[in-house]
Amino acid sequence: MSKVSNSQTRLKATFRVNLNGKTVAIETVGQAYDFINSLNSVEWMEFKSLHSDAKAALEAAADNGILIVQATNALRVLFGRAKLL
Repeated sequence: MSKVSNSQTRLKATFRVNLNGKTVAIETVGQAYDFINSLNSVEWMEFKSLHSDAKAALEAAADNGILIVQATNALRVLFGRAKLL
């Protein structure tokens, strides 16, 4: 999955996520993939299905830039439900 982490493909939106009192800007597929995988899996347990969907969408977008819209939408839903936005 290092290919996904290294992807510089830009998302359709920049997400500004509040985490531990700091705002993190997420602009690329690689940044988003690293962010959702850097947190402990227990933290995503409540949103397991949405997390899996976002992860799969980012992996697909890293291979095919046309799928950026789907990846952006999956992140928007995940971050919104997790109240990170």
